[in-house]
Amino acid sequence: MTRITKSNSDTGFTLVELVMVLVLIGIVATVALPKFAGRSAFDQRVFFDDTLNAVRYAQKTAIATGCNVRVSIASNGYQLLRDDSCSSGSFASNLTVQHPSTQTSYTGSQNGVSLTASNAITTFDSLGRADADNTITLGARQITIVAATGFSYDSTP
Repeated sequence: MTRITKSNSDTGFTLVELVMVLVLIGIVATVALPKFAGRSAFDQRVFFDDTLNAVRYAQKTAIATGCNVRVSIASNGYQLLRDDSCSSGSFASNLTVQHPSTQTSYTGSQNGVSLTASNAITTFDSLGRADADNTITLGARQITIVAATGFSYDSTP
């Protein structure tokens, strides 16, 4: 009976294999690392999605409560306020809409995001309608609010 045994030269990786792995790792690092190093585009997208969800939540809250709800969007943040008596049109800063999961004021902020808007304040009535058509640009993305229905959507070209 013959027994086959491996010699010491048959185990491990060759120098060519190791060099090829290092070259592949270098190529992946060159392509992938710049995407992780620059956070500004990621931060702008997160703030945009947060703001769009806040606008939609404001409309749903106005319908559910029967009270006017106002979304106030600034250059680096947003805030949802409710009408103090459901018909006065007065929005005090201490009457914030509560976030459904945390039960704290529904606000958000992000530094380094630019805002342009014809009117960065939108009020939804008890039927979910907005007070005016509005287009809000956050960074390179746009939120459009249709007054007649209160529908808000990403209208980025």
